[in-house]
Amino acid sequence: MPTATLNPPGLRRLLAPAVLAAALAASWTPMSHASSHREAPFIAGMPKVDGTDFYMFRSYEPGRDGYVVMVANYLPLQDPYGGPNYFKLDSNAVYEIHVSNDGGARENITFQFKFQNINDDNQLTVGGKKVSIPLVQNGSKDVNAPNDPALNVHEKYTVDVIHGPRRTGAKAAVMNWNTGGTTFDKPVDNIGKKTISSYLSYANKHVWDIAIPGCSGNGRVFVGQRKDPFVVNLGETFDLVNIKYPAVELNPQAEFATVDSLADKNVTAIIMEVPIACLTEGKGTIVGGWTTASLPANQLLPATTASGLDPTTQSGELVQVSRLGAPLVNEVVIGLKDKNKFNASEPKDDGQFADYVTNPTLPALLEILFGSAGVKAPTNFPRTDLVAAFLTGVDGLNKPANVVVSEQLRLNTAIPPTAKGKQNRLGVLGGDNAGFPNGRRPGDDVVDIELRVAMGVLCTLNLGGCKPADAPAGALRYTDGAYIYDGYFAEDFPFLRAPLAGSPNSDDAIKAKRN
Repeated sequence: MPTATLNPPGLRRLLAPAVLAAALAASWTPMSHASSHREAPFIAGMPKVDGTDFYMFRSYEPGRDGYVVMVANYLPLQDPYGGPNYFKLDSNAVYEIHVSNDGGARENITFQFKFQNINDDNQLTVGGKKVSIPLVQNGSKDVNAPNDPALNVHEKYTVDVIHGPRRTGAKAAVMNWNTGGTTFDKPVDNIGKKTISSYLSYANKHVWDIAIPGCSGNGRVFVGQRKDPFVVNLGETFDLVNIKYPAVELNPQAEFATVDSLADKNVTAIIMEVPIACLTEGKGTIVGGWTTASLPANQLLPATTASGLDPTTQSGELVQVSRLGAPLVNEVVIGLKDKNKFNASEPKDDGQFADYVTNPTLPALLEILFGSAGVKAPTNFPRTDLVAAFLTGVDGLNKPANVVVSEQLRLNTAIPPTAKGKQNRLGVLGGDNAGFPNGRRPGDDVVDIELRVAMGVLCTLNLGGCKPADAPAGALRYTDGAYIYDGYFAEDFPFLRAPLAGSPNSDDAIKAKRN
């Protein structure tokens, strides 16, 4: 798309911090990733398996452009100071990244992660008796290495690759190339500078080279706490977009007008780097992806709580409780009554949610809230522009041959990556075809992009089977006012910033919040 679409002639108004999360109501492509923090009633009470963001992009790390990076974030809204137990993933859960490489709505490849929390039961001799300590760290020394003995609790995980259906396909263990085994260590959360004086150095020792069965060439994996990469004005947005500048005359400061509600929050990230050929398997250049988390159907809590990190007993088949492809879909696209159902569903069954895309409510809500400021919802029904972009991929960009209509993140691996510092935060709308909705990079402003697509920017360009008259307010430069760009992130694996420290006083978080 031409860069000129960013500043349509005659533009006179700007919807500022409007609907940040609402942005993704009608996301303009099946892509990944934005945030789904506490997006459904059931998952809100199960943060350990709550998928928050999914990113998938061709690596822009120098010398690594032959790889795809996939980021699956879980466990939202982590306060850095959240001790004494901090934020471990669920040892009973199965966390998965699914890839479709044939244009279909079923997974061809699944990367499955399982976690184990180990209590070393460090003890001190007090008055002649050995007594278990109450903390994650034993105070013996500065933590600086994987499986460090100064820690009282260690997290480990395994990774399996499954070809075919995720529950019945051929499964094989991914090898840790550094150790020669099939287990991986996860760094402890960023407790504070007294426990871990150089957290970034410590965490980087948990970046592992991997050998994927059936795949030539090594990849990399990292699992650990990171600064939450999503940027959003969460509280004011869901208070009916109660933002200071809901609609103003064109103002270049509007995109910076809002405080990021997640500036002081961390998240737990599963980050994989996989050779492109291992994902495409020679079937084409376009892959789709989504994440899930599943738990055993039955959980028994004993009448007398047992000792150990997890006193429950699990049994039964796995039940999917979280799903994430395109950003904020479940938060602001799917109706309240179907949010739990969406989280339990698979792309192959997405026909049941079609009305939420063909007849979306987000644009109508925005017109109710800001009609006096000139906001009008698109009038073309069904919304063919959203179906084309949101459920199939965009023609000439990331639409696979023989595509099956379904919601997932799609990436054309044939499009070269754009180097850090040159990426346009508006992705394809900004003339940068290596960005959203062609996959999603950490620095892509998916909220602003999706807001504009939801309100009909494609119609103003005569795309998606609609015309400018169908989107009377489609040329407005909608923004949520929370700014993000590639400068917030590293140019090398694992890309996301180190987590904010729990102590002393989370100085970085405080500064970020004030700014």
